[in-house]
Amino acid sequence: MVALVTMGLSRLKPAAPGVDRSTVWIDTVKRGPMLRQVRGLGTLTPVDIQWIPAATDGRVEKIPVLPGTAVQPNTVLLILTNPQLVQETLDATLKLKAAQADYKNLEAQLESQVLTQKSLVAQASAEYNEARMQAETDQQLNKLGVISDLNRKIADGKAQQLKTRDQIEQERLTNSSKVLQAQLLAKQAEIDQNRALVQLKQTQVQNLTVRAGIRGVLQEQPLKVGQWVTPGTTLAKVVQPDHLKAELKIPETQAKDIQLNLPASVDTHNGVIAGHVMRIDPAVYNGTVTVDVMLDDKLPPGARPDLSVDGTIDLERLANVLYVGRPAFGQENSTVGMFVLQPDGKTAVRSQVKLGRSSVNTVEILGGLREGEEVILSDMSRWDNFDRIRLE
Repeated sequence: MVALVTMGLSRLKPAAPGVDRSTVWIDTVKRGPMLRQVRGLGTLTPVDIQWIPAATDGRVEKIPVLPGTAVQPNTVLLILTNPQLVQETLDATLKLKAAQADYKNLEAQLESQVLTQKSLVAQASAEYNEARMQAETDQQLNKLGVISDLNRKIADGKAQQLKTRDQIEQERLTNSSKVLQAQLLAKQAEIDQNRALVQLKQTQVQNLTVRAGIRGVLQEQPLKVGQWVTPGTTLAKVVQPDHLKAELKIPETQAKDIQLNLPASVDTHNGVIAGHVMRIDPAVYNGTVTVDVMLDDKLPPGARPDLSVDGTIDLERLANVLYVGRPAFGQENSTVGMFVLQPDGKTAVRSQVKLGRSSVNTVEILGGLREGEEVILSDMSRWDNFDRIRLE
């Protein structure tokens, strides 16, 4: 008898452990439309940001405006000083004036040379015309026998010589005009170079007075009076607080279905704002993808840059599917073991459930469950060694 009792006891299954019903999350399997969504945490950031870098070296002389102050485009944020730059601007201005004076002097000298050449041309033309008329007269007198052929040939030769001289002087006049233009152009190029340098130095001096550039709020200004800055140093950051977007961090496993212009909603903990996806970062950082959501509705009170928010993006609406609340374990398109409540409501039996597409709070059921059944969604890994539990 003892042997038979021992054999019977060894074949009994272990008793089902008891689980407090109030400590587990139970949901009912439903059929109907299911909205697929993804959720992520993020912050509000300005759409329009004005980063103001230093254009030249300088020392911070004065800080008229502190962060948090509303500013206009011409509001002075910082006043820098650079005595060396002021001296360089003055030197460049004087050099420009000297180059302009040299241009006027050269222009006068070249015009004088041209006038002298014109005088020589006029003299050569007059002498040539006089010699040409004398040669014509001598030719007529030679026909009448008044003068000899020798005298006629001498007059013709002189006229030809003066004609050649007149042509040479004409060419010299033309060349002197071209030389005048070339020298003036070279001097003008020097003036333009000096003028550009003056404009650059004047712009750098003007940039020592740092202005906001846009209407908004001064968000950052990290400098102190007396600090020396170099070109490229960030002087200030001005944002427009009434034009914000939400930067959401979406897990990379859930971001694959996100597309541009999908509807979204952003919870600022003081109101929910509707929006749409405007940008998807192609890179992955720390297992998340940054998604920018443009806010379409009016901002609620208290909304400001860097405010922590929760965002939800609508992926698609499934028309007629079997679904249940999303369990604490298991990924979409996988098979997991879930405890299904029995008709008595006091026991639950493990069943293999095939999951489909998932959302923030729900998941599609592809197999293993029927509509109306109740399942435990809580983490039941403590009872992995049991296929049946009792709810107490």
